[in-house]
Amino acid sequence: MLELVIASDLAVRSTRRLAGSALPDAPVVAPRERVGRTTAVRARLASRLHRIASAVEPRRVTGTPACQ
Repeated sequence: MLELVIASDLAVRSTRRLAGSALPDAPVVAPRERVGRTTAVRARLASRLHRIASAVEPRRVTGTPACQ
């Protein structure tokens, strides 16, 4: 999850540079807010993965395995 926060901060910084903003490269949010945002991102990701996993029906293997 830390990688997501770092990637998010880097994306915002590069967007600021592209936009020509004179804002310094400071953290986008305060550390306490970042923890809450990370938790929210983790919850959204888990929800999406659960939806995808529940939508895919388990495959039934019939016959002999390919490794035999």
